[in-house]
Amino acid sequence: MPATYAYLGPEGTFTEVALRTLPETATRELLPMVSVPAALDAVRAGEAEAAFVPIENSVEGGITTTLDELVSGEPLMIYREVLLSITFALLVRPGTRLEDVKTVTAHPAAQAQVRNWMKAHLPDALWESAASNADGARLVQEGRYDAAFAGEFAAARYGLVPLETGIHDADNAQTRFVLVGRPARPAAPTGADKTSVVIWQRDDHPGGLRDLLGEFAVRGVNLMLLQSRPTGEGIGNYCFAIDAEGHISERRVAESLMGLKRSCLKVRYLGSYPRADITDAASDALPSPLSGTTDAEFVAAAEWVARCQDGRFPD
Repeated sequence: MPATYAYLGPEGTFTEVALRTLPETATRELLPMVSVPAALDAVRAGEAEAAFVPIENSVEGGITTTLDELVSGEPLMIYREVLLSITFALLVRPGTRLEDVKTVTAHPAAQAQVRNWMKAHLPDALWESAASNADGARLVQEGRYDAAFAGEFAAARYGLVPLETGIHDADNAQTRFVLVGRPARPAAPTGADKTSVVIWQRDDHPGGLRDLLGEFAVRGVNLMLLQSRPTGEGIGNYCFAIDAEGHISERRVAESLMGLKRSCLKVRYLGSYPRADITDAASDALPSPLSGTTDAEFVAAAEWVARCQDGRFPD
């Protein structure tokens, strides 16, 4: 397989900036793609070793295009995540003034992050979505729009200038990106990991989702993301994307997944990988397992049951 990482392009996207923070990119060819589905399909087709795509932002939550691509089609697996702080610049062709801006463009996920700024500074401007923020910059370069919201670093690449910088409606806004490849053995646990799955209910009944989430709760596994997505099989039919603290090699996580597998119509495992928000497994930011949920306690309980089965009836 070629040593290539596909990513949401063109050149100059926040995705590319986040991707270049991974040390292994120094030995990989980076291949910009026109869309998230195209990047992921390059992996499925064997044209790329992995794809790097946005999956969540702190303002609007999950990036639905990415989630839907991971939910359907040939299975893929998440190996890494990266968090990137996001601020936008308003990029224009040289000589353009703010009062000249009648049309703006950017990736749809950007709109929620600059909506209030637009109300205050460009209340009459028409918004049109682009395939990516950098692609919006390219469209401005071609004269199709007056301005684009993108990273300030994209200006030079597309012959534009930043008319305004530091644009963001929410302080400390971040986007989460994931490195996705073909299914394989997960990386070894680091002590600060996350496990992602998608679940489909066997049937719709009162308390059904609560019961499924209870598989995590009774084993002390905290959930970091829960998002519903339509299955495409009619109104009211949804699957649920879940990010949980921990690694599949941990007993509390593995037994939670076993419980889901017994109870659900379908479970798709998306991977266990290091958390980007905790760089040190010994950090005080890492939650301690609840009493009774460590691997040692699971093993001790299993040994107790085995002794009971042998007729030794220990205390």
